[in-house]
Amino acid sequence: MLELQGRLRQLALYTGAVDGRYGAEVRDAVARYQQTYGVHEDPDGVYGAATRASLEARTQQP
Repeated sequence: MLELQGRLRQLALYTGAVDGRYGAEVRDAVARYQQTYGVHEDPDGVYGAATRASLEARTQQP
């Protein structure tokens, strides 16, 4: 989760703590990412394989 939070921060979609927890803020940031970048293979707010591949392609490893 630390990596996910760090990658979402790179895109200014998440501003919360980088603490490794998948709370409501992270879920909302993932949903915003999916909407913004057209990832429809995973349910909204779910960090599934399609969302992960897309996010990793757009960001640097934190």
